[in-house]
Amino acid sequence: MSREPHPYSPVPARPEPPGPSSTGLPSEAPLLSVHAAVVFLAAVIIGLFMGGLMFLHDKSVPAAVVTGLGCCGVSVPVLHKLIG
Repeated sequence: MSREPHPYSPVPARPEPPGPSSTGLPSEAPLLSVHAAVVFLAAVIIGLFMGGLMFLHDKSVPAAVVTGLGCCGVSVPVLHKLIG
């Protein structure tokens, strides 16, 4: 004897994949793509490096912070085009 669903029962549009469903979090796309994460990480590393070099040169924390933030901001669009 085969069990067939009732003809008026709702059929799920997209069945849930098997796995733990107790997390309560919806499955969505990631917040950042891998490309964006690599670009931002490389920009932060460049900013830290340049800020550190500026601090070693001038012994001024404000100048090092401004240099690091400026280099980080300028390198994002450049890295976006280079790592594409």
